Amino acid sequence: MLTAIVGINWGDEGKGRMVDLLSQDYDVVVRYQGGNNAGHTVVNPRGKFILNLMPSGILREGTVNVLGPGMVIDLEHLCGEVQRLRDGGIAVTPENLKISDRATICMPYHKLLDCLEEDRLAGKKFGSTRRGIAPVYADKYMKKTLRMGDLLHLDHLGERVADIVEWKNLTVAKGYGSEAISAAAMMDWLKTYGTPWLDYICDTTHYLTGAADGGKNILFEAQLGALRDIDFGIYPYTSSSSTIAAYAPIGSGIPAKRLDSTIGIMKAYSSCVGEGPFTCEFFGEEADKLREAGGEYGAATGRPRRVGPFDAVASRYGVQMQGATEIALTKIDVMAYMDKVPVVTAYEIDGETTTQFPIGERLERAKPVIEYLEGFGDLSACRKKEDLPKAALDYIAYLEKAVGCPIRYVSVGAERDAYLKMF
Repeated sequence: MLTAIVGINWGDEGKGRMVDLLSQDYDVVVRYQGGNNAGHTVVNPRGKFILNLMPSGILREGTVNVLGPGMVIDLEHLCGEVQRLRDGGIAVTPENLKISDRATICMPYHKLLDCLEEDRLAGKKFGSTRRGIAPVYADKYMKKTLRMGDLLHLDHLGERVADIVEWKNLTVAKGYGSEAISAAAMMDWLKTYGTPWLDYICDTTHYLTGAADGGKNILFEAQLGALRDIDFGIYPYTSSSSTIAAYAPIGSGIPAKRLDSTIGIMKAYSSCVGEGPFTCEFFGEEADKLREAGGEYGAATGRPRRVGPFDAVASRYGVQMQGATEIALTKIDVMAYMDKVPVVTAYEIDGETTTQFPIGERLERAKPVIEYLEGFGDLSACRKKEDLPKAALDYIAYLEKAVGCPIRYVSVGAERDAYLKMF
């Protein structure tokens, strides 16, 4: 069984929580795109963990985890993240973590360029996490990056690193006027933070092909959501990689394989980190209440998330882009305080009402059309469908119809057992 778990909206839907839950049925969990620019927060009996680069399956004993060739990896961040896991009692070894030799290394100058450009843009900034993601993906497609497999030949990298650094300084020093990058410092960084991973780097295409052909269950874990996809998201306020399920086999290194199912993760309300159009957005006290109730702060940055009601227009589009075969609805328990539950059912653009998700300037001008459903109170103790009050069942059925995809799982809390199945 090959299954992708992907975000339906802007990211922050609770994918890590669901991967942690569902990984019990899978032998391998693979991250196939992105870097440490977003995070998954997982709460289980072993503690609370924030994962940026690591697949959420690392928290399950016996599960093999893979960082795929579609990823960009900040070695320094990886060292810190793994050390925090080990401090929490989680084993990370070459037996349960395999890193693709084709994955791209995110260098310190990528982070520097990210910060320099955001600072230059000032009030027009994209809301980058400043972790170098756009610059490193840009360099990847210019064929001017290092890959994890290069670390296996560090003694032969000096000239190549010097050539790349000379090219980078045309932008860093002569363009932005920042202090020039040192090739020697970059080599030192690679040796310091790259050497610990030499035993983990391998041909993950060979490994995953064997696992798939051998009948292993593989779970493909995405970062962010459909609306942050570089091609199909709210461009240019997107990530720099493909976040959709169709990319999972490619970004994992096994493009000839096909997914058997796609589980779309969808929040019972909306949240968003960063800049860009967010039609359903709440403001003021209304936003503060929802943000505090849901603990809506970025796992990677700590920034307060923008929040709003469930957006049926955006979610229907996300379901279509992801090709979701079923939905896991998260954080419905957060809305316990609401007497009336708002839902964005359509957009108004230039005096016309539409249920089709727009792009570009039309999306910037869109205003929400809101309907209200009956509130359903505290659901945190519910563990089976029969425990849910009628108003909650009605809300779930409404969302299911609105997005055109069956809702199979409903999460009612952060803990591993705080969920129920609808079928």
